[in-house]
Amino acid sequence: MTRSPLLFIASLTLAAAGASAQTLGGGGSLATGGAGPTGSQGASDQLERCDAPKGTLAVVEPQNHVLSSLQRYGLGSPSGVIRMLIQQSNCFQVVERGVGMRNMMQERSLAQSGELQADQNVGKGQMVAADFVLTPSVVFSENNAGGIGGALGGLIGGSGGRALAGVAGGVKFKQAETNMLLVDSRSGIQVASAQGSSQATDFAIGGALLGRVSAAGGGYSNTAEGKVIVGSFLDNWNNIVRNVRNNPSLVQARAGVASQQNAAASVRANAGVAGDVMLPKIAGVRVLRAPRDGSGDVQTLARNDEVLLLGEEQNGFAKVTTSRGDGWVKAILLRKP
Repeated sequence: MTRSPLLFIASLTLAAAGASAQTLGGGGSLATGGAGPTGSQGASDQLERCDAPKGTLAVVEPQNHVLSSLQRYGLGSPSGVIRMLIQQSNCFQVVERGVGMRNMMQERSLAQSGELQADQNVGKGQMVAADFVLTPSVVFSENNAGGIGGALGGLIGGSGGRALAGVAGGVKFKQAETNMLLVDSRSGIQVASAQGSSQATDFAIGGALLGRVSAAGGGYSNTAEGKVIVGSFLDNWNNIVRNVRNNPSLVQARAGVASQQNAAASVRANAGVAGDVMLPKIAGVRVLRAPRDGSGDVQTLARNDEVLLLGEEQNGFAKVTTSRGDGWVKAILLRKP
């Protein structure tokens, strides 16, 4: 959603007013310090935090058109900055799915080819799954940034207003809105959103100009554009944290009622058809004489006993042929070999 220049100026004014107790134009960034096994070091005091991680999270690289827009302002991918903010917040453990992933796979390829020393323990089955996926984005609206800077100086007044206007006047875009989408990687359900249907965010530009020497790099610590975008991403992430922090479990084991009804009325995924050979999912599955519980057994199947689907279903039971004759098995207990 694109806002008018006057609305953007108003939002900048409010943000700067909220940061009046701090020094404007200090040349730093809100993405400061670092994070590691011992916790967060030197993080911004404006960053929201969690008592314990709620799972693992992968940050998706922004789409190519977003990266191209950032490159016009001398900025690289923001993923590194975002990952650091997330780790500092202690809300999720971050798993690598970016550029470093190629290097990880290279090590596995070397191990598989026998090039690594023996007993290095590099191989399959060691990587942790991402419980959640975070997708960031930036949308730019260009022209007349200097006019906004001058207007801010007149609106705020004083040395603080001049400092903020000086930095805002150096920004090459009129507006830059960021947003984040947090998705459960198993169900695909949207868990939280900053700017969008769940939460709307605004630039905390007053805060974006504050802080100490940044470890973020990539132009995000030493350019006006980078500082503004970092401030917006931090504001986005804070809104995500406020949404999920007090939720004991973000994972939804089942979809909603409407989704379940749609699934029940749709063609079943991976369903067997007449003539398919099927196996029981567990040992001890009963083949019944009629499509209802308690109708008497034809046979009890071992784990590797094959049955042939006849293509008829009733009450959740599938009709099958076994080595001892025809009968009915609960369809949910059958699988393809």
